[in-house]
Parts: sequence; structure tokens; C-alpha cells
Amino acid sequence: MKTYMAKKEDINQKWFTVDAKDRILGRLATRIAIVLRGKHKPEYTPHVDCGDGVIVINASKIRVTGKKMQDKEYVRYSGYPGGRHVKKMDYMMKRYPDKVIRQAVKRMIPDTPLGRRMLKKLKVYAGVEHSHKAQQPHELKV
Repeated sequence: MKTYMAKKEDINQKWFTVDAKDRILGRLATRIAIVLRGKHKPEYTPHVDCGDGVIVINASKIRVTGKKMQDKEYVRYSGYPGGRHVKKMDYMMKRYPDKVIRQAVKRMIPDTPLGRRMLKKLKVYAGVEHSHKAQQPHELKV
């Protein structure tokens, strides 16, 4: 019995929309990462991009549990002395709700060239409108 390995030409990629309204951030990000990687398909192969594209709408209306909205910090460092930048989650949700979801999903995907290619198939929008009608996305149940 041979192990099946998916090839690039055998993969059928679809697009899905996810409504993030009143969804918990971590659980939503986990489901999105599974779909982007292709782990929901029986022909999943780790070294091939067999995942689907995901469009997230209503990113500004997600929920978090506990006191994360006031306590969680997003830290980045420029590499220079005094170059550490810290922003709280409530600030990020007001200014950049799409970056909150994108970063949560990014940390659940491998940090490799394949993972970066998978992350390009994630489109996040703060409101309901998106410009991907041509992809004919299906609704993804989360």
C-alpha cells in the first residue's frame, strides 16, 4: 500500500467567508489556520499548499475572554536601543482590527516560505464589505 502525496496540479482550492461577529479570537484563528493549511481535506500533504482561501468579515466585532482586551500587549522591536513598541489590545482593536486576527492566525501557521504563501490567501476586513465576489466564496461554519 502506497502513501498518497498530493501534487500541485491535483489540488482544488476554494474560497470561504467567515463572519467574525461575536466569535472568540483564538477559536476563530484556529479554525482559519486549519483551512489555510488544508488540514480539513483528506488529501492533506504537509509540504504542499493544499489549503483554501479565507475571507474574514466583521473583524472589528470579535470577542476575547477574560481581561485580555485591557491586558494583552502587542510588542514589536526595531532592533535599535529604545526601539521597543508596545500597544494594548483595545488600542489595536480600535485602529487595526484586521491586524489582530491576521497576527493570531500567522502564529498558528509555520514560519516557512510555504507558510507565508498560505498566509497570502487570508483576507481580513473590519466591516461587512469585501472585494472578492469573483472568487464565489462559500460560507465556512465556525
